[in-house]
Amino acid sequence: MGDQISTQHPAVGIQFSVGLSALGNTAEQIKQALTTPQNTLSLVSGFIPEKQVWVGAYKQPLIEFIPAFLQDVDSRNLRFALTALSLIETEIREYTAQFDRKRLAIILGTSTSGIADNEKLLKQYFVNQAEVEVQHYKQEMGSLAKGLQMYLGWEGPAYTISTACSSSAKAIAAGQRLINADLADAVLVGGVDSLCQLTLNGFNSLESLSNGLCRPCGAQRDGINIGEAAGLFLLSKETAPVMLMAAGESMDAWHISAPHPEGKGAAKAMQKALDMAGIKAGDIGYLNMHGTATHQNDAMEIKAIQTVFQQYDVPISSTKHKTGHCLGAAGAIEAMICQQILADQSWLPLHQSGSIDPELDEQNYVLNAQLQPPIHYVMSNSFAFGGSNISLIFGTKLK
Repeated sequence: MGDQISTQHPAVGIQFSVGLSALGNTAEQIKQALTTPQNTLSLVSGFIPEKQVWVGAYKQPLIEFIPAFLQDVDSRNLRFALTALSLIETEIREYTAQFDRKRLAIILGTSTSGIADNEKLLKQYFVNQAEVEVQHYKQEMGSLAKGLQMYLGWEGPAYTISTACSSSAKAIAAGQRLINADLADAVLVGGVDSLCQLTLNGFNSLESLSNGLCRPCGAQRDGINIGEAAGLFLLSKETAPVMLMAAGESMDAWHISAPHPEGKGAAKAMQKALDMAGIKAGDIGYLNMHGTATHQNDAMEIKAIQTVFQQYDVPISSTKHKTGHCLGAAGAIEAMICQQILADQSWLPLHQSGSIDPELDEQNYVLNAQLQPPIHYVMSNSFAFGGSNISLIFGTKLK
């Protein structure tokens, strides 16, 4: 084991991690997708009646075998999580063998859970008027964390956070707090969301879906693309090459679906993260925007960035034109991107290449993927309905 960090410092180590999304499932695939012009989204039908939409779909197969004791919570969402877990399961089991099972916790974020599975049954009911048995437990938010807890055989706290688009970022922050409160020795955190008709039709009814590929901060931006992802991280007090330094959270409660127009809550979350990490805005080498490509969100986020970073020309980009907006898993997959940036130290994710809104163009958007010189800290923003804001800071060294 490496050196234990001081209990006075909030940073925790990311011991193992994995991210599955439209970008792929390996570090090299993530880098390739985010540093080249290639399109990673898919044009699909079947989600919205008589309409094709661009989505960030995970294209690889999911695991097919589910243990019998997980049948009650079986869903595509859980299989997505188990597929991700399988890529780091051996390492996690070996690492956590040193701890009491009651000191091993799981905190995950989701907004869809297993609802996609029940959508098929409900369609049978409404279209064919056929009697169906809907298993509600598989779509309950808590079933995701409980399912993984049952699978791993852990006995510590296990719960799911569902705060829309900030869900998994909040799960990551909650894991850090659990460790610093000495309530757990290791915590599996992250988030999983899978494509379903509910979210796509919901955003379509809000007129928030893009007619093409989304263009964050673009002059002609017209909305979001929905995506799916599974991102998992094992956190502990032990130092690691990339550390979760801090999290800053705020709550606007400005509007049920629109952000505060001046970005006050977003700015507060970013500043609180900087304060918790004990660093200055100028120490941040890259900022991963929430960057949904809606008019209101992008405009307020740029205002918030200008408030916090002022004269510091921090490199920024949104990666949602490559992943889609993964909703409850957005914070997790973007945390994975930030970790890879710090681990590799050779690239930054390209911002969308179209024209930028003239009112938002005085920013240092990443248009050249090559990173030089190395950076030590990156920030990732996640902002949700109701004004649920969170900013995470990752670093390669303790301050």
